[in-house]
Amino acid sequence: MTHIIDYPTDQKYQAEVISSQRLTPEGTDEIRELILEVLDDEFTCAINNSFGVLVNSAGMFGNTFHHRLYSVSDLPSKENGKTRITMLVKRCKFLDEFSGEEYNGICSNYLCDRKEGEVITITGPFDLAFNVPKDNSANMILIGMGTGIAPFRAFIKHIYNTRTGWRGKVRLFYGAKTGLEMPYMNEENGDLKNYYDEETFKAFQAISPRPHWADPVALDAAMVEQAEEILEMLSMNNTYVYVAGFEKVRDNLNRAFAEILGSKEAWESRKAELVAGGKWAEVIY
Repeated sequence: MTHIIDYPTDQKYQAEVISSQRLTPEGTDEIRELILEVLDDEFTCAINNSFGVLVNSAGMFGNTFHHRLYSVSDLPSKENGKTRITMLVKRCKFLDEFSGEEYNGICSNYLCDRKEGEVITITGPFDLAFNVPKDNSANMILIGMGTGIAPFRAFIKHIYNTRTGWRGKVRLFYGAKTGLEMPYMNEENGDLKNYYDEETFKAFQAISPRPHWADPVALDAAMVEQAEEILEMLSMNNTYVYVAGFEKVRDNLNRAFAEILGSKEAWESRKAELVAGGKWAEVIY
């Protein structure tokens, strides 16, 4: 997952691309999983961290660089004393609203084009907006769009592989244009399906009703279908709600939560309580 940032870039590290694997089939949006090995032994990273990628680029006023932030999408590991981190990248294109011209996303295309053995420059680590609660009885509602699944995949693996005795409910709502464009939950790679047998974990998928059109992914409908359980979870003081994904999903989520709680006012009040208590966080890009 990525978004534009203003984070410091003075601390730089070199990282080698250990592997680059396409997770979505040809004919769909290209999403790749990259595994990086940071060459500096002092670099460390945790699941509640992100890191930046620096790409040199010629701008209007001479040489400059682009800096983008990515969440780790797996449990960081150590190999021969060096930290390995995993990231998700979607190859992006942008349409200039004034000229109508299409441009390649600088950082996403740069990363998707990297080959094994090549070295890139990274920064960080930086804290994420959300963390895995310390309380094993805490409930989590995780809402991710596209590559927004990255931090939540790391959270889920941490909860069930590293932590012991997790008792709270973990409910993942994951949206994409099609089922094939859901990394870790599609036919090509079903990593998150390994946790379906966990008593406290459930995942709900949502796709666009017409993926070749501009229809929004029906995440709100998937949530309303689980209204009874979501309402019960939101009535508890130890429930956390984390959102990662596109800007346009925010309005749909607010409508869904308002429907679940019975009114816009009821949802605004409950959301304010979550925010004040540090139990609501989002990364929107």
